[in-house]
Amino acid sequence: MNAKNDRAAWLKGPATCCSVLPQAQSRPRHFVLLGAPGVGKGTQAELLSSRLGACQLSTGDIFRAAKSIAATERSPALNLALDAMRKGELVTDETVLDMIRERTACLRCAGGFLLDGFPRTVAQAEALTQLLAREQVQLDAVLSYELPLETIVARLSGRRTCEKCKAVYHVLSHPAKVEGVCDHCGGNLVQREDDRPESVKVRMAAYESSTAPLTAYYRKRNLLVSVSAEGSPEAIYQRTMQTLDAKD
Repeated sequence: MNAKNDRAAWLKGPATCCSVLPQAQSRPRHFVLLGAPGVGKGTQAELLSSRLGACQLSTGDIFRAAKSIAATERSPALNLALDAMRKGELVTDETVLDMIRERTACLRCAGGFLLDGFPRTVAQAEALTQLLAREQVQLDAVLSYELPLETIVARLSGRRTCEKCKAVYHVLSHPAKVEGVCDHCGGNLVQREDDRPESVKVRMAAYESSTAPLTAYYRKRNLLVSVSAEGSPEAIYQRTMQTLDAKD
């Protein structure tokens, strides 16, 4: 897939077309990606997308893009989702599923897809299974990137964010040239409240609790593939592909 593809059909809805069509694959791959904050799932999604030609389909990207779309141009499901978010409420399963149903053409993409951020619940996973069956599309695997809790705490608690431009650094792996000062704009680097060790542990407990039923659902269907997220992004990518090859 061309890196400049704007994924308009996914981000803005079925009335739009992507700027660049993904290259058709002889064997398009279809993955769901799971992973706790700090495991590097986003980086792996980018590598898989660029190297396999699969389009990255992230529900979080839809929500972010929707804020710049005029209300009259949004679908009813998207407006419901944004209304809930503005009120500080959770977006219901049914609303998220309606957003996905509006984008079934993306699920049939000739380049394949990587679903990131969906499904989040067993109800969503069951609905996705039914939707893909109707579209005659099969998941290849559900990739679950995993790290020990202490490693995740170290990764996230070492992050520092610029108060002005929001650039992100890490005290060990990506430090600023001058401690506490942003390389780009000179702003102060701070530790976000949710990156403090005690906050990370609470977030991880919540993630594990909410994701356990989902991983059990896919494990029963022989789709769950656990991948260690230790090491460099390239090492993790190679491990992912080796694990998938072994599964095939």
